[in-house]
Amino acid sequence: VGAYPAVEVEGEVFSFGINQVKFVFFDLKDEKASVGCFLMAFNLRVPLEDGMKVKVKATPKLTNKGRFSLTVKKIELSGEGSLKRAYELLKSKLDQEGLFDVARKRLLPQFPKKVGIIASETSAGYTDFQKISNELWGGVSFHLAHVQVQGEAAAGQVIAAIKYMNEMTELPDVIVIIRGGGSLEDLSAFNDEFVARTVATSRVPTLVGIGHEVDVTLAGLAADERASTPSNAAQLLLPDRAEYTNILRRWTAQLTSSMNRLIEGRRREFILAISESMSSLLEATLTKLDSLTRTLRGYDPRQALLRGYAVARAGGKVLRSGKGIKIGTLVMLELSDTILGTEVKNVSKK
Repeated sequence: VGAYPAVEVEGEVFSFGINQVKFVFFDLKDEKASVGCFLMAFNLRVPLEDGMKVKVKATPKLTNKGRFSLTVKKIELSGEGSLKRAYELLKSKLDQEGLFDVARKRLLPQFPKKVGIIASETSAGYTDFQKISNELWGGVSFHLAHVQVQGEAAAGQVIAAIKYMNEMTELPDVIVIIRGGGSLEDLSAFNDEFVARTVATSRVPTLVGIGHEVDVTLAGLAADERASTPSNAAQLLLPDRAEYTNILRRWTAQLTSSMNRLIEGRRREFILAISESMSSLLEATLTKLDSLTRTLRGYDPRQALLRGYAVARAGGKVLRSGKGIKIGTLVMLELSDTILGTEVKNVSKK
């Protein structure tokens, strides 16, 4: 046994049971043999029941009485049927605990200024989210926590990222968790019990956009808001500047029409009083419109250039960080009226 400190064994679960709420016992069998398995309940990250096919990573053990068994370190579900069954079991458990109750969910901020994003920086889902976000609105600060969204380490990294954003000195207005589509196995990190619980207990409102429209993860059900796709997450999170521009135009048209009808419907002796009242209302409305116009202009990237900011590009791409920039790199700086070609002389981290 000492020659094999760790083994992987795949088989079907039977005789599953939990003793004293902390000791888990079951047998793993195939057509020819079976072996007893043991692990502590806190290491059980997936719901099990007899008939499920699993793969275990374990340490073999031989007792003084000659009985051979496995001390399990990790369990992975094997096969689509087992994954679906485990999903349903865990979903039912968390639902009964009230983790998915609508009453406990919070509204997302209407105009978020700081957004925490948990995603894989190189994923198509993250790219789609950024593209739609930039088209919809401006002036938002995005803070990315790059994590694996698939594989053995994914669940732990997502949990760590949520906790990190909940402990920031300046909390984000909302945390967005995004990933593109995939199989049930590919999305298993977002059906992990501890991921779902961490999403539900976040003190920052959460928005989860995982997979395609047909994919419903437990993390999404536990979130304050669930999006059908990463692109839909951007649409739910941010207002549409074109829509708000049209609203302002309609308000102006309605106000003008209302004023004309009121003026035409009044008698001559009240014209002076009406004019004074309308002047006051018009001044307040114009002041509000002017304020809203200034706000919209503030989100125009060209205004940022006029205030002294610049857009830096290298190799035709916008620089969002100094990663990969070396001394001698040619950097193009776009100012409000000029594009400068500069060579990097010094690189230092913030």
